[in-house]
Amino acid sequence: MAKILIAEDEPDIRELVAFTLRFAGYEVSAASNGEEAVQMASRENPDLILMDVRMPRMTGYDACRLIKQDSKLKDTPVVFLSAKGQESEIQTGLDVGAEEYLLKPFAPDQLTDRVKAILAKFGK
Repeated sequence: MAKILIAEDEPDIRELVAFTLRFAGYEVSAASNGEEAVQMASRENPDLILMDVRMPRMTGYDACRLIKQDSKLKDTPVVFLSAKGQESEIQTGLDVGAEEYLLKPFAPDQLTDRVKAILAKFGK
């Protein structure tokens, strides 16, 4: 089953997303900030990364830039999860290499449907 890395600084959201994806059968690891996400991605080589935009120590945008510079991770899809839905925020996310930008709040089945579709698109 696919490995998914979640980077989210809000513990309740991080746990809810992790629970939802584990229940759907995915292997899940979690980071609490952008810096930790970059380190874990390099170590674990996940099939998909779900990342908050606003996090301590390193933003999701900066973490995504670093992940996309890593030759081993450059093709790993990154999906931003954010409550910020302004067009400029979404465009910045796509510009730094994100595959998609999901707006919070989202229903658990909506999340698992998107994850399944993105993984299928990347042959995972």
